[in-house]
Amino acid sequence: MNELCRRSATDLAQLIREKQASACEVLQAHLARIEQLNPTLNAIVTLIPDEAMAAAKRADEAQARGELLGPLHGLPIAHKDLVETNGIRTTFGSPIYQDHVPAEDAIIVERLRRAGAITIGKTNTPEFGAGSQTFNRVFGVTRNPYDFSKTCGGSSGGAAVALATGMVPIADGSDMGGSLRNPAAFCNVVGLRTAPGRVPSKALGLAWSPLSVLGPMARNSSDLGLLLSVMAGPDRRCPISIQQPGNIFAGPLHRDFRGVRIAWYRDLGGLPIDRRVRTVVDARRKVFEDLGCIVEDAEPDFIGVDEAFKTLRAFTFAAAFGELMQSRRPDFKDTIQWEVDRGSKLTALDIAGAESLHAAYWLRFQEFLTPYEFFVLPVTQVPPFDAGIPFVSEIEGVRMGSYIDWMKSCYYMSLAGNPAISVPAGFTQEGLPVGLQIVSRAEQEFSLLQLASAIENTVGVCTGNYLFP
Repeated sequence: MNELCRRSATDLAQLIREKQASACEVLQAHLARIEQLNPTLNAIVTLIPDEAMAAAKRADEAQARGELLGPLHGLPIAHKDLVETNGIRTTFGSPIYQDHVPAEDAIIVERLRRAGAITIGKTNTPEFGAGSQTFNRVFGVTRNPYDFSKTCGGSSGGAAVALATGMVPIADGSDMGGSLRNPAAFCNVVGLRTAPGRVPSKALGLAWSPLSVLGPMARNSSDLGLLLSVMAGPDRRCPISIQQPGNIFAGPLHRDFRGVRIAWYRDLGGLPIDRRVRTVVDARRKVFEDLGCIVEDAEPDFIGVDEAFKTLRAFTFAAAFGELMQSRRPDFKDTIQWEVDRGSKLTALDIAGAESLHAAYWLRFQEFLTPYEFFVLPVTQVPPFDAGIPFVSEIEGVRMGSYIDWMKSCYYMSLAGNPAISVPAGFTQEGLPVGLQIVSRAEQEFSLLQLASAIENTVGVCTGNYLFP
């Protein structure tokens, strides 16, 4: 049964199509894996085995009748607990919503179901996705599979752990300041922050904001492309939806990278980076050179980026939770209270100033990538840290000013709006995973998948060295 859990999503889909394994058998294997590991790791927080088995049986019956199968037919998936699922508890990691059961699916869930995926439950996340350390007062802490004393990152932490340990073959997530990339880096899987509007979501709140996006997580680039091909595509309910079909990501990923120019980070404007992370990431420069890439030391100007991101993030939190916090303040964790309080005090001039800084940085970043096709840098500034602390307070002797300051290497890329992928780079001497972040030109997710695939085929960097006790 564990052998099925070791297989890639692409392989599993083929096994089911060729009737070498049934949807029920694949589901049973993953449910057994969850029973074995989840009590220790706490990655999946709501499990619906009976409903999932009924759906798997329907999938097998449909295949027996000769009905056309979707690209994810029979593949188990657990959705991030920030994503609404019809009839399945969705808590957002908050005690306010601990018994909340939505009446409809989010667009992303609709698409995954329609493609044949079998929903088995929900994955853990920080409260309302705030902070890159997965813990909350509803379900507790999710632990890193490479060291149970360490965090898995977040906010898509439960998804990354479930993937890394074979509890699911594919997973969805979301990313504002690094929530797809950080946990992928900490758990040695692959996470893709997509271009705003690539994966549509229903217009709610600040629907035109490019900061928060949805995207796929997987154990390799082919699985990532398979999942993105289903998740992506236009939808009339999303005002910034990109008008390209998702199936453009389902094609072969082979590409010759000889002569492709790549910018290699310097110091990211003076950010402190743990020497263990820098050692692992810098050792991977040769991989790109071996592929024939022209690698040069270069990075854009990051002036004003920190101020713009923090202002717009606080504004987003105030818009989302300001009214509810007036009556339920004690039910919000302190970092969200801090964000909402900051956001509530912003003036129109503060927000306009942040948007101006954002626009200037966006233009600088696109111009920076004119001679370069990719920008390479660390995903995180630190390796996985102790699960008992809420956030990193110091890096290489430099004190952090807030709970998100240790995530700048990620949220600097978020503000640019370009697609960014986290691929496994290797391990520290302590055996902790480190991620490599690759940023592409605007809306060029397919090129990121191609480069990740080339890295896999060359040295197996992101082939999924996950743990199977």
